[in-house]
This record gives sequence, C-alpha cells and structure tokens, in this order.
Amino acid sequence: MVVTGGLGPTPDDLTRYAVADVLGVELVTDEAALTDVRRCFERMGRSMPAGNEVQALIPQGAEVLPNARGTAPGIVWEQDERMLAVLPGVPEEMRAMFETALRPRLARRAGASPYHRIVLQTFGMSEADIGTALRDLMDRDRNPLVGTTAKRGTIGIRILARGVTESEARALAEADAQEVRRRLGRAVFGEGDTTLEQAVGAILKKRGLTLATAESCTGGWLAKRITDTPGSSAYFLGGVVTSAHAQKTAWLDVPTSILREHGAVSEPVAAAMAGGCRERFGSDTALATTGIAGPGGATNSKPVGLVYVAFANASGVEVKELRLGEHWGREGIRDRTCSIALNLLRLRLSSDPNP
Repeated sequence: MVVTGGLGPTPDDLTRYAVADVLGVELVTDEAALTDVRRCFERMGRSMPAGNEVQALIPQGAEVLPNARGTAPGIVWEQDERMLAVLPGVPEEMRAMFETALRPRLARRAGASPYHRIVLQTFGMSEADIGTALRDLMDRDRNPLVGTTAKRGTIGIRILARGVTESEARALAEADAQEVRRRLGRAVFGEGDTTLEQAVGAILKKRGLTLATAESCTGGWLAKRITDTPGSSAYFLGGVVTSAHAQKTAWLDVPTSILREHGAVSEPVAAAMAGGCRERFGSDTALATTGIAGPGGATNSKPVGLVYVAFANASGVEVKELRLGEHWGREGIRDRTCSIALNLLRLRLSSDPNP
C-alpha cells in the first residue's frame, strides 16, 4: 500500500499517527531524519522551527525514506509479504522519492529483472503522427516497451527496456532511443525532464547568443518560462509587455501607421515588435507574441485563438500565424503560444549558422 500526504508539521498532518495506530506501535524520533530536516532548513539559511521536529517521528520498526526536495521524510514498513509506504503530498517531493527510494525497493520485492528507462521529449508533431512513425516500435509484445505521454503540447516518448543485466537493458533502451531520434528528427528536443525553455537556453548558451522578448497576449508568461531555468541571465537580456498601442510604439518603435492599418493582432505588428525588441535590447535574437487569448476581444475576422509569433535575428524576421481555437481556453492559448514561440526559436537556432 502506498499513501501520500499528511507528513507535514501542522496539527492536521495525521498520517504518521494513523500508521502507528494501525501497526500498534509507538512513534519514535529517528535521529538521522531529524538531522536531515535540520539541514534542509540550513540550506535555506534558516533555523529549524521546533514544530518541525515532529517530521522525524516514525512508527517503531519502520524505515525512513530520505527526502532530497523538502523537509518531510517518507516512511516504509515491511513485514513478510506486506509493505506500507508513506510519501509526501507535495507532487515534486513525492515523485522524486518514489523514483529514487521506493521504485527500486518495489522492483526488488517483485523480483523484477533489471531495467533501463529513457524518456525523449518532442514538440511540433501530433501524438497521432508520432504513433504512425513509431508504430512497429510500439508493439506491446516487444522489448523495449515504447509509449507516449502528452502534456501541455509536449509529447514524451517512454522507452522501457529489460535485460538479464543492467548493461544489457541500457543498451536495448539506447538503441531504441537512437532509432526514435532518427525517425522523429528535429521534433526531439531533449531527454528526461528537459523542457523547451531549457533546450533553448542550452543552445543560446552554447552559441554565446542573447535573447529578448516582447509580449502582448502572453503577458510576460514567455519571459517567465525562460527565466524558470537557472542561469538564464547568461543569455536572457529582458522583456517587455506591451498591451496598449502607445506602449508598442514607445517601447518597441512599432509604427502607428501599421497599428492603424492592421491592428495589434496582425503579422506586420508581430514582425515590428520582434524587430523593435531586438534593436532596443541589443540582443542577438528576439521573440514577440500578439494575439487574442479570449474569452472576449474577438471579431469575425480575428477569432479567439488567433495569435502571431515572431522571431527576429540578424538575418531578418519570421512570423508564424497560429489558429489555436478557443477550446484551449485563455490559459491554454497563452501557454501553447509560449511553447510554439520557444520551439520556433529552437528550430531556427538549430538550422541557422548565423545568430
């Protein structure tokens, strides 16, 4: 049995007490766990509040599962064929603890053969197209097992190989990964938990290039995603959010004549925003977004989901028109726009020898 949550320091975090009660044992302080909790606070430059000592209490006879992401140690109890594991409720902490501490333990109990797992991240191909390209590799009777997972427009390709030895499993997984990369080409942008913004950042950093952003409909979301990557200040110079016409002109030098003739949501304005952004920031590259995220603001000729994404570099400006549709909702349209903008930058940087 696996239970999640209720391992915090507040009075309503009752899981450890419930587990001890079910097992009929007392709660005892695990000194190593207490040291880990204290060190977690020290890494944040803080002293551990006395109330957090409760997080080192575990049922007598159980073991601690270390938490590398937070203050709540996990708990595991085993007896004969039975196992009870308690993981933190915070998703990031729970996933990390499961992968590093609990999954290997479960595999050993099940007598599973050694395995190796690779996840390739893709963007720009539909899940159906990927399924067609990898149809033979996704046969359920073969080893490795290959499957897909869709999340926010990104399609992950899961490769799970088993072998007599770990090295054999790794070799099988890596061979399939190489074949997937060959078939899907530039749609593959990374491995493991790599995000589009991390992939773009790695290219910019490797090539010594800089980036700036000009946003309207995405409202700073694009800049936020770029700066989610640690060390992004090495290549990201900054960004502006210009919703009003006057600010597009004042901050990005978008001509008022273009705004009057075409409107803010248009290819010419997106191009002018990207070009003006690059000039104002003095960056090697620039991205711009303008569109109608909804639910209001649409017209017959400019529906919700109409977005223009522009990329500028020394060679010129490229604009993509997107017809995302209103079914994504405001948040989905904005997030998808950011992903498409980042992917446009990734593809152009990968193919253009010049900045």
